[in-house]
Amino acid sequence: MRIILLLIFSIVLFPGCESVKDPGDTHDIRISFAETVADSPKDGRLLLMFSNDASAEPRFQIGAGLNTQLIFGMNVEGMQPAKVTMFDSEALGFPYESLSEIPPGDYQVQALLHTYETFNLSTGHTVKLPIDNGEGQQWNRSPGNLYSQPISVTINENGITGLELVMDQIIPPIPEPEDTPWIKHIKIRSERLSEFWGRDMYLGAHILLPKGFEEHPEARYPLMVFQGHFPSDFGGFRTTPPDPGLEPEYSDRFGVEGYNIIQQQEAYDFYQRWNAPDYPRFLIIEIQHPTPYYDDSYAVNSASQGPYGDAITYELIPYIEEQFRGIGAGWSRFLYGGSTGGWEALAVQVKYPEEYNGCFAACPDPIDFRAYCLTNIYEDSNAYWTESAHKPVEVPAHRDYLGNVQSTIRENNLLELVLGDKSRSGQQWDIWEATYSPQGAEGYPERIWDKRTGDINPEVAEYWRENYDLRYILERDWEKLGPQLRGKIHIYCGDMDNYYLNNAVYLMEDFLESTTDPYYEGEVLYGDRAEHCWNGDPEQPNHISRLRYNSMYVPKIMERIAKSAPEGADLTSWRYR
Repeated sequence: MRIILLLIFSIVLFPGCESVKDPGDTHDIRISFAETVADSPKDGRLLLMFSNDASAEPRFQIGAGLNTQLIFGMNVEGMQPAKVTMFDSEALGFPYESLSEIPPGDYQVQALLHTYETFNLSTGHTVKLPIDNGEGQQWNRSPGNLYSQPISVTINENGITGLELVMDQIIPPIPEPEDTPWIKHIKIRSERLSEFWGRDMYLGAHILLPKGFEEHPEARYPLMVFQGHFPSDFGGFRTTPPDPGLEPEYSDRFGVEGYNIIQQQEAYDFYQRWNAPDYPRFLIIEIQHPTPYYDDSYAVNSASQGPYGDAITYELIPYIEEQFRGIGAGWSRFLYGGSTGGWEALAVQVKYPEEYNGCFAACPDPIDFRAYCLTNIYEDSNAYWTESAHKPVEVPAHRDYLGNVQSTIRENNLLELVLGDKSRSGQQWDIWEATYSPQGAEGYPERIWDKRTGDINPEVAEYWRENYDLRYILERDWEKLGPQLRGKIHIYCGDMDNYYLNNAVYLMEDFLESTTDPYYEGEVLYGDRAEHCWNGDPEQPNHISRLRYNSMYVPKIMERIAKSAPEGADLTSWRYR
């Protein structure tokens, strides 16, 4: 899915430098970019990476887990081509906060400029953010970003001296996916989003057509919306068996040998089910709605990202239904997805209760902010440390199914702060802020907590509760929402979710099971010892069920349609064999 190029690096000695160096500073790091890759000044986040693992470029070895390598970041504005920028010795780093903390040794070092563009928002603010370039907001793979080839450096007890890096490589554009007889691709300019961002903004989708689409022009189809992270193409569908001679690859995540072969087989099996004589005929879409903050918008309106919820529901969905003969009514639309997509499926159903007829939300991001992973943003004063007079304990962020911890909330947030300040890292905690927070004085999202200390802002927390805490909103507005959502809410989660997302699901279930007049008439199910992202199949292991999203909810969707479609609704034109 991603393009990795062989790189060429050149080291150039520069006669001068724009910055004056502190004579007491033991770090002398000079970075520039070549005129051959960019001939105009650049704004962005300048990243410097070190790795003592030569198996891959440093830019591909950065994360919050146990195997991360080292990264440091600083903002640059108007960085000139062929002019040296001194890398700030005080720049924040991860997992070592300071360059002076890097242990002596031999490293590969690499520089990368994550470029920003200027947006003049309809709110009157001017902000600088990274535009998505078809990669889904991946700073280390984003087309247009500049970088250097890794070189070897030895760091001793005296620090880093005489290091000069030239970013003479540019990540190339990503080719658009091509249409096939089964899969079509569309992109539209959104009027709502373009007005908010002050420039043309687009929404896209990959559409899987049903069997017999061309042969049955009289048919009008229900629509299934698969929510989730930025899809480069429609996934999990192939018209041929697994590639012959495919070398089996081991999956560390699932502990399964030959998982690449399993994935291809599951994709082919879905194609066969899709063509079975008794299989319902409908449209499935995977939508593309990346923002300058993340690989997708979370599919709701927000103060800092604009009206993505309205744009998707009232612009993109109707356009697709018009172009591909969708029924075009709320009773015929369904939402499903996992993780980010699980939150989106439930949130969109709650925010647009009559525009969709059911959601299947697997392992959703926190749906009750009393369990914002392991933080209660309304009662806790600090997100990083449990409250204790004498023995504070750091709050975990990620575990395996046995409870072994790989990272903490503090570590995740410090890494994000290195990758970009003002919620600009393109990572998980920042996109939650960009979605849920009010817009600050500078036009960027207000922090839910201080990134360095973890101290929670109660005013921002209250804004989150009133606008995006899905359990709170349902409970607050059940008298109105209950009749519109009866039978539409289905939630699934493993009870050993890696990110502790099951805690919020428990709280949501408590409310849903307490509902009366009406009772919610949906379901909440848990997978025993199941990790992220269990999606409701008790018969199959997670590494299999996660490949079957596009077919596993079909029986429940068909049951829902039969039960809820209005009198005179088209229930036959799309049920051909």
